Amino acid sequence: MKKLLTVAAGTLFLAATLTPTDMIAQTRQNPFLVPYNTQYDIPPFEKIQYEDYLPAIEKGIELQRKEIDAIANNPEKPTFENTILAMEKSGELLQRVMLVFSSLDETENNEQMQAISEKAYPMVSAASDEVSMNPKLFERVKYLYDRREKLGLTGPEKRALELSYKSFTRNGALLSNAQKEELKAVNNRLTDLYLKFNKNLLASTNSFEIVVDNEAALAGLPAGVVATAATEAANRGKAGKWVFTLHAPSRLPVLKYADNRQLRQQMYEGYMNLASTGDYDNRPVIGDIVKTRTKKARLLGFKDYASYMTDNVMAKTPQAATDLLMKIWGPAVNRANEEMQEMQAYIDESNGGFKLAPWDYYYYSEKVRTKKFNLDENELSAYFSLENVRKGIFTLAERLYGVTFTELPDAPKYNPEVKVYDVKDLKGEHVAVFMTDYFPRPSKRQGAWMSEFKGAFEDADGTSSRPIVYNVGNFTRPTADTPALLTIDEVETMFHEFGHGLHGMLTRAKLRSQAGTNVDRDFVELPSQITEHWSKEPELLKEFAFHYKTGEVIPEELINKMLAASTHNQGFRTTELAGAALLDLEWGQLNAEDGDNVDVDLFEKKVAEKLNMPSEIAYRYRSPYFKHIFGSDGYASGYYTYLWAEVLDTDGFELFAEKGIFDPETARAFKENILEKGGSEDPMELFVRFRGHEPSVDALLRNRGLSPEAQPAKGGDLKMEGGK
Repeated sequence: MKKLLTVAAGTLFLAATLTPTDMIAQTRQNPFLVPYNTQYDIPPFEKIQYEDYLPAIEKGIELQRKEIDAIANNPEKPTFENTILAMEKSGELLQRVMLVFSSLDETENNEQMQAISEKAYPMVSAASDEVSMNPKLFERVKYLYDRREKLGLTGPEKRALELSYKSFTRNGALLSNAQKEELKAVNNRLTDLYLKFNKNLLASTNSFEIVVDNEAALAGLPAGVVATAATEAANRGKAGKWVFTLHAPSRLPVLKYADNRQLRQQMYEGYMNLASTGDYDNRPVIGDIVKTRTKKARLLGFKDYASYMTDNVMAKTPQAATDLLMKIWGPAVNRANEEMQEMQAYIDESNGGFKLAPWDYYYYSEKVRTKKFNLDENELSAYFSLENVRKGIFTLAERLYGVTFTELPDAPKYNPEVKVYDVKDLKGEHVAVFMTDYFPRPSKRQGAWMSEFKGAFEDADGTSSRPIVYNVGNFTRPTADTPALLTIDEVETMFHEFGHGLHGMLTRAKLRSQAGTNVDRDFVELPSQITEHWSKEPELLKEFAFHYKTGEVIPEELINKMLAASTHNQGFRTTELAGAALLDLEWGQLNAEDGDNVDVDLFEKKVAEKLNMPSEIAYRYRSPYFKHIFGSDGYASGYYTYLWAEVLDTDGFELFAEKGIFDPETARAFKENILEKGGSEDPMELFVRFRGHEPSVDALLRNRGLSPEAQPAKGGDLKMEGGK
């Protein structure tokens, strides 16, 4: 029977009244192939069925092929309008289908979606290769590129032309026909490997559970976490017990609060070994990815894959990214060593009788924080119900950027838990649609992210589009007794993803390729990370942080404790983040050949040894579940961008701190130069225009409570010779 993409209580709703024969016989329009006819062109999710995707993708590819052929064979002399702009407008149907499919593939994943993925992504990859390797199309782009200084182009148009030319060359336009065919095969191979990596990761995550049948083992865990674990057990047919999973709202509280050291170790080791054993082992997949990426880099004339990936972003080279990270690494490790000494002292004072281990880190860090700052995170979470925090991000947007959010309860949505909002400016004009999907479920991958169902543009003939942007999270669920109460980390994450959302919603860049978050990868995290700062600002907290029971505003004393503790454990957090970023860059610089044995565990160990990484601290993500870098090309050799962008965001926020966190002029400058511009200008020029100077790493170190004067930690020669 056909299954709809409407989800109720985490289970797909079956169109049970129709047999397969009935469904086939029925005549119905594919919703992707006709106008949506919905408010603001929101996808009609309730009408979309699994069998709609592949025909719509095939039709989209067919139409795009015709559009590209018309551009490439246009007898008229190339112009910006009949070549670059025409290319930007091509493939509209394919994009509208893939924006929906790729989103639901990560939020409503199941066997049907996986089966479609295995056909859809290779088809789309091959279609992309067709465009980027079309010789006649490239001839037209090159004609314009060679004459770009004489065409009278605007700044954004010239930038679009230059980036288009670079995109063609980076995708094989200068290769011979034989090399192009080889590159197509490489790209198809990578697409298959990314699908396999992600499938293994989701299956491995969902297959892991810790079943507790002794209530005494739950000592120290917050009541809400225990209640959620009991509900999870009941849902899995284990009523009367407690089940914990690897999803963050379950995993992190166990590591932070469980007095039972064995339970913490079990959870830690389960996470460390995620997608590393049995049928879901991603280590062989990583080896194949590394070898295939090596082929791609060499085909395109780059020394290694990291050089290829950093060539077209702000960093320009892997060494520049590494140099930045090493400026942070030394102070971070030094602080982490101090933190570990404090935790070991606490263990010894408590007659623990053991040496601090990785599964103790979160637990004893929390104990030390409570002792030093008298701050109980559970007390803090009582003021951060999800709805309160949602009010906070909307208040921030209104006060800084003059936009309001009104819920559209009857709007189409792909899951009942999704909320949809109409975003308007203070004149009442529509700006964007914003959607939120905040709770974990088995069909959703871990983490938090922002994307869109529709992009923005403004054509010269007056045709325009406003975006449909969404945020996804995996935050703590409500229980029978309490609303969803967020940890301070979850609060920061909601603000972070909302910052990405603002970047997408407030864009005024005219070209499709430059609108919203279509910016250099190591610039894209600036709007998200700078927005995090407001999550702890007393002036805003007093507008949204109310106790879920009493309605009392968060006390100033508690705010002060939170601020005093804000740099607590930053040595650990920075070390695990920088360690993962350096590991990523090293994977990108490893040239592995067919037949080589890529030993993932050994490689990780060698990088840690080169860095002199403390044994008590692991990479934020171990390679088998490092989706950022092995689940796609998205952040491959680019995980450093979080810290690169933090250099920008901390320096930028110091201007807000100096002028006032809601200073109208500073907010206007940030909105006009960063949020609205998208990728229409050079990112460093935009930052300097907003800030008045180029950024310094010192602001990041100050923000994290790490001394800029700290001596470098041992380690730093990161030229790897291994991998075979």
